[in-house]
Amino acid sequence: MNAASAKIRRLFALGVLLGLVAEQVVLFSVPLLIFQDTASVSTLGFAFALEWLPSLIAYPFAGLLADRDGGARLFSLATGGRALVLAGATAICLTQPDWTTPTLMASGALLSLMMAPVRMAIEKVVPRIAVGDDLPRTQALVQNMELLAMALGPALAVAAATVLGKTWLLGIASTVFAVAALCWLAVPRGGGSLGRGSVRGNLADIGLGWRLLIGNRPVILLAMLNFAINLVFATALSANAALVTGVFDAPESSFALLNTCVGLTGLVNLLIVPRLLRRFEIRAIGVFGFVLLGLALLVLGLAPSLLVYGPAFVLAFAGVAFFNVYNRTQRVRVIAREHLGKVMGPFYLLNLLSYPIAGLLMGAAGDALGPQRMVAGLAIGLAVLGSFLLPLVIVSFQRALAESEPVSVGAVT
Repeated sequence: MNAASAKIRRLFALGVLLGLVAEQVVLFSVPLLIFQDTASVSTLGFAFALEWLPSLIAYPFAGLLADRDGGARLFSLATGGRALVLAGATAICLTQPDWTTPTLMASGALLSLMMAPVRMAIEKVVPRIAVGDDLPRTQALVQNMELLAMALGPALAVAAATVLGKTWLLGIASTVFAVAALCWLAVPRGGGSLGRGSVRGNLADIGLGWRLLIGNRPVILLAMLNFAINLVFATALSANAALVTGVFDAPESSFALLNTCVGLTGLVNLLIVPRLLRRFEIRAIGVFGFVLLGLALLVLGLAPSLLVYGPAFVLAFAGVAFFNVYNRTQRVRVIAREHLGKVMGPFYLLNLLSYPIAGLLMGAAGDALGPQRMVAGLAIGLAVLGSFLLPLVIVSFQRALAESEPVSVGAVT
């Protein structure tokens, strides 16, 4: 790798990391500000729905935009837009405190809408800057940036809130988003296609993305497995507060400690994954990640104390990180590069549908069954389903890569 390529990779990674850190600062500050303003749990629930629904609707359209743009410009525009939204929200909350809750809910919807283009831009750019064996390493880097942000974001938020107050966290997140957008100005433009600009043409391209996804056997099987994993994992996350502060009667500071440990897991993975990729095939890492996640989720559901629950919570995130190295790498190898965004938009939509569904499951049955019992039951179901579905996914990818080697090579250059 030459010096110019190395510099681009560093700026790419820094932009991704800063954008994710800013997201974590927002996720820390907005719920606290809304609850401080309203003291209403139902308002928090509605705000959570607004955080997910716009992005779910936007993903297929964002994938189309990524294919048209190539990704780099789209990331800078969407991330810069998030910076502007938060700058405006900061100004309103500071000058008109009575407008805090509606302002935060409206800005949350706009931030969610722009999250989809950011994710799709990253998906589009990774196979352009990572060639051959660098692809899984770069995918692992992106995955571990997410884990590192979970430690850095809350840590930055806690320190800044102590000194400046929670409202100013919005301005800090705005600044971090702006710097992230600037980092990607050095990432090469291009790699997109002009496509059709009419409404009918856009809808046709979105329909093409769905057809390509459904017709791509390994990717649709992977989407099914990801949905199942995310459903169980999201249910565990939705029960986390009730388990830590209710079942185990731990202080709220335990949340910060758990997030910090998860972030440190990302740092460890940054060191481990490149070495593992030199010694093991990528499918072995994927299987290890799935097994580790399944066992950790089962322990979460059976843990008698926070001393058992805490390490299992961290290991669950580690399992997701390892599995996602396989998940992120293989799917881009069997999708034609010119259609990557069109396919990944619906793929993300299917994956993330599990989050609101998990919240509904916990809301409907959590009190009756108990959150731990519910997580344990779903973990057992995931183990049964995964023992059948994961081998199908692995074999399907092996066949697709063997049958279309020229396509897979073209997709990662």
